[in-house]
Amino acid sequence: MSGNPAVVMRLMASAYAVAEKAGAITRRVLQSGDLGIVEKTGANDLQTLADRLVQQSICASLSKHFPQITIIGEEDLPEEEVKEDLIESGQFEEILQKACPVEFNTLKEEELVVWVDPLDGTKEYTEAARCLYLPDQAEVSHTRLDASELRRTALRLLDHVTVLIGIAHGGKAIAGVINQPFYNYELGAGAQMGRTLWGVLGLGAFGFQLQEVPDGKRIVTTTRSHSNKLVTDCVEAMEPDEVIKVGGAGNKIIQLLEGEASAYVFASLGCKKWDTCAPEAILHAVGGKLTDMHGNAYRYDANVKHMNSTGVLATLRNHQYYASRVPQSVLQALKTD
Repeated sequence: MSGNPAVVMRLMASAYAVAEKAGAITRRVLQSGDLGIVEKTGANDLQTLADRLVQQSICASLSKHFPQITIIGEEDLPEEEVKEDLIESGQFEEILQKACPVEFNTLKEEELVVWVDPLDGTKEYTEAARCLYLPDQAEVSHTRLDASELRRTALRLLDHVTVLIGIAHGGKAIAGVINQPFYNYELGAGAQMGRTLWGVLGLGAFGFQLQEVPDGKRIVTTTRSHSNKLVTDCVEAMEPDEVIKVGGAGNKIIQLLEGEASAYVFASLGCKKWDTCAPEAILHAVGGKLTDMHGNAYRYDANVKHMNSTGVLATLRNHQYYASRVPQSVLQALKTD
């Protein structure tokens, strides 16, 4: 460990460690077969025991060691004592060994805002659980899939699930962690399960192999379960060679980072600041870009509204091309404040 790591690097080292713990909690809840599902605003807005436990773990762990940071989590949870076994006190040594970018060296705890999505892709998480444990209730059960096919479906859905911890300063996403709890899940018992990606502006991003879609090919990733005419019109206007519909904002950004897609297009309400802060920071750390559909940057100050009300457009390269293809009808419908 370097002599006195900057607050940002220490916070990132702690965020990485607690994200790993969050991944383990998420797997444990799934494997129990009892997800403790409640509906927040309807059948398409669910909360599980994993959402609750992970948010408690992240918020309590980071607050314990960084009491002056502001933490904003997705779930509206009652004030209660967090069990000790949910607290993570460790730090990821590799992050502490890296030099902090000069512009963040002197930042103070009270200047930082942490945005937390404890379980991005909750819908896919619950669908996967039904495939694995309640096949008669699985949304794909009408196709009469056998047990092995249901398991493969569940594994594909679990790929969509991520834990997101983003750090912002001055309204800008500057660092982030994405944990993918079920990475390598298909390899079964004994495999190293889960992975954590992280990045800091001015330092780079780590935990994955950066790749790009081949030149001249346009692959658009978009929502799997929250589509509407605005979304489909906007996707079609990009003239894609292929469209990939998946769950989770974190998962879609991973697709950009690993060359599975060239643009993430979501021309609608629904996405929140906790969905985009960590992914944006990691994407920007490797030269990518995330904006609204007008090409404007989102802000992550503590007092901003949580909804990304003017949509999300993210790319690793050629952002201007995709921004130029957004239809006027979409821009009119998603007016800026």
